[in-house]
Amino acid sequence: MEVRWSIFLIILGSALVTFIPRVLPIAILSRIELPDWAMRWLNYVPIAVMAALVGQELLMPNGKLEPLQNNLELIAALPAFMFAIVTRSLLGTVVAGIISIMVLRFVF
Repeated sequence: MEVRWSIFLIILGSALVTFIPRVLPIAILSRIELPDWAMRWLNYVPIAVMAALVGQELLMPNGKLEPLQNNLELIAALPAFMFAIVTRSLLGTVVAGIISIMVLRFVF
């Protein structure tokens, strides 16, 4: 089997570019103590990222803005969101969202 060095170097470079941004912040931040305001701010980062990802998929499911009646994902998200507020259960929210989208796709 012949090794193509150009492909090998591309894979190695991709691994390095992926590895460094993940390890470098952990290595640096594990040695210093952040102030309380920074720790409180960092607690909201995962929520903001998830909201941005889910919001984009709900409002623009096919890469373009859809009317509400054609956007089953957004309609199915409403019962899931209400279930999440009431129960605070991640598994229950996922199941409620799956059931909602199944029912909507079966009906429409």
